[in-house]
Amino acid sequence: MPTPVPRVPPVGPRLLWAIAAAAVTAAGVVAQSCALAQDRPSPLRALEKQGLTVVGTFPSPGGLTAWAGYMGQQPIALYATPDGKHVIAGALLDADGKDVNRAVLEKTVSKPMTDGVWGQLQGSRSVADGSDKAPRTVYVFTDPNCPYCNKFWSDARPWVNAGKVQLRHIIVGILTPTSPNKAAALLADKNPAATLAAYERAQSAATAKGLASGRPRPLGDEGIRPLSLIPPAVQAQLDGNEKLMTDLGLRATPAVVWRDSKGAVQMRTGVPDQALAEIMGPR
Repeated sequence: MPTPVPRVPPVGPRLLWAIAAAAVTAAGVVAQSCALAQDRPSPLRALEKQGLTVVGTFPSPGGLTAWAGYMGQQPIALYATPDGKHVIAGALLDADGKDVNRAVLEKTVSKPMTDGVWGQLQGSRSVADGSDKAPRTVYVFTDPNCPYCNKFWSDARPWVNAGKVQLRHIIVGILTPTSPNKAAALLADKNPAATLAAYERAQSAATAKGLASGRPRPLGDEGIRPLSLIPPAVQAQLDGNEKLMTDLGLRATPAVVWRDSKGAVQMRTGVPDQALAEIMGPR
């Protein structure tokens, strides 16, 4: 199943007491809290430097100033104290234990989070596979030694060859000791798209045989000669691709990211046959 927009995680007793205390204190200072909504409290600015994206405020019961943010693919609700010197992260619960702000938090961050992820993917160092005019784009984190990446490449041919999907391979080198050097050779190639296509095609038969036997093996070197020394600029591209993969919470290849029919970003690691139509669309 595709990865849904993450839910706000449950909170512990200490955080519940902190939220309750902040709500009582803030009850008599609504005007001050509303003023703070115009300017980010200093703790939020500090969190932004650590990777938090703050979208803005949203209505919240109890007189608290509520801020919606996200880090990676995790929506986060933050509540400013009346003095603006502290924020509390977590869920605001009512008398029935219900998170009263969950729905509005997810609605507030959904589009900015989706657009942010897609923008990061577009800015990554990828290798195009298929027509630029294809109506659907699918990003896939690909290790040149990964047999399952090779299988996905083969399985995707009907959609790619028909001009319905363009794959954009975000090349990483994480699987075996030779993966970084092979990935670097690919990115440094004068025509990486043609080289990747020839390489994947040449490996398909051996990969299919290995998977059928239950003994998948890393791909051979035919078609890509690993670089003995990775140029700094290429290493920076590999580092950036691996960091993006980590930031998105993806831990193995192939990791696939696409937009569904509603425009929402979906992710999954591994591509079983039954998931192909969902990711790639109709043939």
